[in-house]
Amino acid sequence: MEINIIPEPADIKNIIKSGVYRISTVIGIDEKLYDARLARIIDHTMLRPDAAIEDIIELCIEAKQYGFASVCVNPCYVQICSELLRGTPVKVCTVIGFPLGATTTAVKCAESKEAVANGGDEIDMVLNVGMLKSKNYDFVFNDIYQVAAATKPKLLVLKVILETALLTDEEKIQACLICKNAGADFVKTSTGFSKGGATINDIALMRSVVGSAMGVKASGGIRKKEDAEAMVAAGANRIGTSASINIVLEKTAASGGRY
Repeated sequence: MEINIIPEPADIKNIIKSGVYRISTVIGIDEKLYDARLARIIDHTMLRPDAAIEDIIELCIEAKQYGFASVCVNPCYVQICSELLRGTPVKVCTVIGFPLGATTTAVKCAESKEAVANGGDEIDMVLNVGMLKSKNYDFVFNDIYQVAAATKPKLLVLKVILETALLTDEEKIQACLICKNAGADFVKTSTGFSKGGATINDIALMRSVVGSAMGVKASGGIRKKEDAEAMVAAGANRIGTSASINIVLEKTAASGGRY
């Protein structure tokens, strides 16, 4: 059974439990009620290991309603998200080598190819932190280069997660340079599964290294609108968060009291 409604998020799980397998929304939310500008650069994220299918369906409905840049989900949910978001501007993003980045290059390539085949538009792959710290820069370069070669031109965007909380500034600079040379489109701060997340200093550093040629994604620990806006001011042009709706609905001084 398929139904077309404008659901409240709190009702979605009950609807699914009643036997509905697909839900389509017919309109979005009035842009006067939230920060649409910020929504358009947010990857609406759900990477919890206990996320169920109904949670992923809810995530997609929210992404369509608020006009988020993408949904970011674990690989097993790429196909269902692709089906639910077909015909909308919302992209499907997934994670590769997640969350440690320590799988082999061949495995990362295989994961990436399958994600693209299942309808994925964007990939957030985890850099091999141990190899970077070992100064095995050729390995790190090849790891990223092979994923880029395996997925492009079909893949729209390749982001590389540096896990900045584990790196020195020198290592962050080296990682950004490798990503840039290996064909990545974005550098990203964090998985959200390590000991720290995005910081303004890291975003500014990453932006200074990659310049305007690449994107910079701030992810990990961003829960408030003022934090997201600070990351943008520092140089981020994509935000990854699971607190997306709270952020775009939140009143801040920067919003001019519109909400």
